[in-house]
Amino acid sequence: MIRAEGLIARYGDRVVLDGLDFRIAKGELVGLLGPNGSGKTTLLNCLSKVVPLHGGRVAVSGRDLSEYSSAELARVEASVPQQLDISFPFTCIEVVLMGRYPHQQGFGTDSEEDLDTAMESMRLTDSLDLAKRPITEISGGEAQRVIIARALAQRAQVMLLDEATANLDVAHKTEMFDLFLEKNRQGTTFVCAMHDLNLAALYCQRLVFLKHGRIAVDGSTVDTFTEETLSSIYETEVRIIQHPDTGAPQAMFVPGQRASSGQM
Repeated sequence: MIRAEGLIARYGDRVVLDGLDFRIAKGELVGLLGPNGSGKTTLLNCLSKVVPLHGGRVAVSGRDLSEYSSAELARVEASVPQQLDISFPFTCIEVVLMGRYPHQQGFGTDSEEDLDTAMESMRLTDSLDLAKRPITEISGGEAQRVIIARALAQRAQVMLLDEATANLDVAHKTEMFDLFLEKNRQGTTFVCAMHDLNLAALYCQRLVFLKHGRIAVDGSTVDTFTEETLSSIYETEVRIIQHPDTGAPQAMFVPGQRASSGQM
């Protein structure tokens, strides 16, 4: 589905991603983890052509990323950014309908199918009651659910999520990831940049850890979510316990251990 070979990205003279090689198969739900500044957001932006490559190549569905037009790529990939950047008071339903643009012809008039898709996406994200409200007059968590609905309305094959649930309360976080898991089981591929390690371990089948712009660890959640890996990646002592209901590994950080573990 997605293949990167020797991917390099820079901001000026600073190398942010340094020779990444990886593959993501169709239907995977992958967690992209790592400390601040490790390159998670930049990697997602490279996969969506927001940030240009300075070396290597990326292919999506067997086609080089550089060959896609913006509209073509938007029919394959949908993105949810970390922060909302909409200053005009569009209504929330208008924002979600923006996700239908790649599928529209001519002057981009919204069809009945577009409206039905948008409304269903808002229902799924518990944002339907916000449909007529301006996006500038709702809370950050509410706006984030609207942006997730916009991405769902694209009906893309791949969802690129950059801290997509960071602004949500605990109930909505789990609801959104339950939704992502359902969509994943229906065939949608997910790549999720996350700081919430335990949420990643609950839902992601595979974890890719970045550190200093390189892939440090890549493998199944059960194999990579270990005390040794997490302590090394985050340079602080970690203990692993099992979730009492699912059995998934969960991380417990040990207070006051960063200084000593950083010297390892």
